[in-house]
Amino acid sequence: MSNASTTPRGAMTPETLGYGTPSRAVSVARLAGDQVTHEQVMVAEEVPVALVYNGRSHLVMMATPADLDDFAVGFTLSEEIVGRTLDIERVDIVRFGRGIELQVTIPPAAAERLAARARHLPGRTGCGLCGVEEIADAVRLVPPVASDFVIRPAALYRAAALLQARQPLNGATHAVHASAWATATGELRVVREDVGRHNAVDKVIGALVRAKVDASAGFLLVTSRASYELVQKTAAAGIPLLAAVSRPTGLAVRMAEAAGLTLVALLRGDSANVYTGAERIVER
Repeated sequence: MSNASTTPRGAMTPETLGYGTPSRAVSVARLAGDQVTHEQVMVAEEVPVALVYNGRSHLVMMATPADLDDFAVGFTLSEEIVGRTLDIERVDIVRFGRGIELQVTIPPAAAERLAARARHLPGRTGCGLCGVEEIADAVRLVPPVASDFVIRPAALYRAAALLQARQPLNGATHAVHASAWATATGELRVVREDVGRHNAVDKVIGALVRAKVDASAGFLLVTSRASYELVQKTAAAGIPLLAAVSRPTGLAVRMAEAAGLTLVALLRGDSANVYTGAERIVER
């Protein structure tokens, strides 16, 4: 009897949990009626990404392994872990066999406040509440969005149409969300993709901050429903308008109203619903 150890079929190993690229090819058997064909298709990768602040683990999210510098900065600001970009002193991306750590250095006082929130549970794909133990942490009040931003409906339609061609990962895999920041004319300046809709938004916010772009001069577009967490993140970033291709939740509408945020949903083709802040939508 052999004493050699073997890896069971289907076992997850560091090699099978590859995180080098946001997608990879896999072999599938495609069924069409009684016919079976074999081909290669692309699948989106998702890996455990740990947010670590001053050496202390905060939470683990499942995310697409791309634009992680943007993700670290955007998450840190949109979750109000720090109040200023300058408080993010350093971001290091450390890759391990089974995942990635985003090691963020922040002021000691901010790190102590974060420790008190006790968010240490693993996150699921797209989960915005993983590990939150206090209701006050889940439904955070955000400062009112002060902006004289206005936009024509045609600019909203233009941005949504342009986004279709700016999602290469979703085009290959049909499995990820996208978020974009657009100007008042509907020009897309930043586009990010991720398996989690919250992660995609954080990546856009982080990219804007790192590029020193005035986020209040444009709007955020997402290819998902408009959840209240996305409203929180949009308002925390000072962005005056959130547009989504799907419907909002009731809490998202109420939170947008309280924050003075314009909430547009069901943005498809040349139609949309404006749930709050309609004064920012002008006809001419």
